[in-house]
Amino acid sequence: QGHVEESGGGLVQAGGSLRLSCTVSGLRFDDYAIGWYRQASGKEREEVSCITWNGRVTGSVADRFITSRDNAKNTVYVQMNNLKPEDTAVYYCMVSGAAEFCTEHSVKAWGQGTQVTVSS
Repeated sequence: QGHVEESGGGLVQAGGSLRLSCTVSGLRFDDYAIGWYRQASGKEREEVSCITWNGRVTGSVADRFITSRDNAKNTVYVQMNNLKPEDTAVYYCMVSGAAEFCTEHSVKAWGQGTQVTVSS
């Protein structure tokens, strides 16, 4: 069904930046919206952002997070700026079953996640 791999997580001090990457293989990448989600310890998973097949960002948990995609590289990015301790979570990439929106009810593939830890 496809393979999703996230990268770019790590430990950063509050106020710092990270760029997460999500690379997809085994699927026709530009047919699908791609979503970033995160799950902090003890909390439910929440959507960070969703980017449609043609690059329209339909939602973002914070203006500090900038989502983009490069269809030529089968990769979606989220640039996270001015990170806060409350951004600490495992960040997951998801290939939606739709082109124009992200939904956990129709999923092509999930990645394994990448840990982001923001120290105060």
